[in-house]
Amino acid sequence: MKTNALDARRRWTVVGVCALSLFLVGLDTTVVNVGLPAIGRGLDTGTRGLEWVVDAYTIVLAGLLITSGALADRFGRRRVFRTGLVVFGLASVAGAVAPGLGTLVAARALQGVGASMLSPVALAIVVNVMPDPRERARAIGIWASVFGLSMAAGPLVGGALVTGLGWRWVFWVNVPVVLLALALTAVVVPESRAPRARALDLPGQALLVLLVGGVVALLIEGPHTGWGSPAVLAGGVLAVLVGIALAVVERRRAEPLVDLDLFRRRSFAGAVLGAVLVFVALSTALLLNTLYLQHVRGSSALEAGAATLPMALGATVCAPWSGRLVGRVGPRPPLLLAGGFLVAGGLCLVGLGDGTPVALLLAAYLLIGIGFGFANAPLTNTAVGGLPPARAGVAGGMTSTARQVGAALGIAIAGGLVAGAGPATLAHATRPGWLLVAGCGLGVLAVARAAGSGSGHA
Repeated sequence: MKTNALDARRRWTVVGVCALSLFLVGLDTTVVNVGLPAIGRGLDTGTRGLEWVVDAYTIVLAGLLITSGALADRFGRRRVFRTGLVVFGLASVAGAVAPGLGTLVAARALQGVGASMLSPVALAIVVNVMPDPRERARAIGIWASVFGLSMAAGPLVGGALVTGLGWRWVFWVNVPVVLLALALTAVVVPESRAPRARALDLPGQALLVLLVGGVVALLIEGPHTGWGSPAVLAGGVLAVLVGIALAVVERRRAEPLVDLDLFRRRSFAGAVLGAVLVFVALSTALLLNTLYLQHVRGSSALEAGAATLPMALGATVCAPWSGRLVGRVGPRPPLLLAGGFLVAGGLCLVGLGDGTPVALLLAAYLLIGIGFGFANAPLTNTAVGGLPPARAGVAGGMTSTARQVGAALGIAIAGGLVAGAGPATLAHATRPGWLLVAGCGLGVLAVARAAGSGSGHA
């Protein structure tokens, strides 16, 4: 059955299945963080080892997103999507029963492989089953709301699971969701691929994995080893050389994996930049929230996670609304709202202190969540809307990669700001981080000026 022949109920069911898988990817980006102390006690390991439980997932996921999108365009999106679900589910089981740190880190890396086949491929499936631009914009709004909810709800879900059932349930909880998604995919998701198989770009894929994985690794390790350390400097030089090599290789290929000409489109380049900025703001806010509440206010992991509920609520409510706005009036108005709310949320906490009223904290988190919710649909729709459906997987991979790079960059900057700060000075140390959140909002406002003002077309 052709995707454009699907009836409305089935099209929206496909969107629901894709959103379910995306919930797993977003949740696993943040849900493990609050369980790290319990994992450390359970596996008798220290802080640096625990950080690799998070980093292994992030690096592998970021490095493979565009490659997975390209493979889906070539070999079939449903096939790659189902493969990703299976890999993610098996890796979750391996993480749940891991006897030691090495096994757990390997399981997290394998989760990253599976997750890389879910996020961009799910977006490509949505684009292909929604040929009408306005309907597609609404679908992307729902897709974005689920991703925002999963990212913001991760600390709360993780805190509840660790407190009530133990850290291994952070991984077990994925299994029934994967099984449900597999069953629904087999029934309702149609197969789709590019009409003409593009030539495989193996050199480009290898260089891209090295570049993105290396940059994310540098962002993660820089605050710990020092930005001026020989290892980080050497890694930076290597990343630049790999980037130059990638540009040279892709320029010479008739069908490159990364079409650099896409970045000559102001709307596409702006969407990618906007995605980086939005996720810098989100990851910075989530990390600073956790550190501040637990180390300064003495909150438990569950209480710190619960504080993000306003953020999750704002993202969940506003993302579908944003999608409808994109379909009716184009990306610029929701992007202006997104930037304004991010600026307001960040500025609320630039004077954060030990006794800042909880109401102000929650209000700031709500404003940031609203900004995040308004941002995702116009950015994603702008990135994929102006491209042929045959390239939807690669376009989705690029925007997903931008999100992961932004998340890693935000964590690196926020972690560097509070490095070495004790409970007495930590609140003051976070203040530049909240200025960064506001600055990202200003950047989104600038991106909005470059965005089109038409309908759901990018």
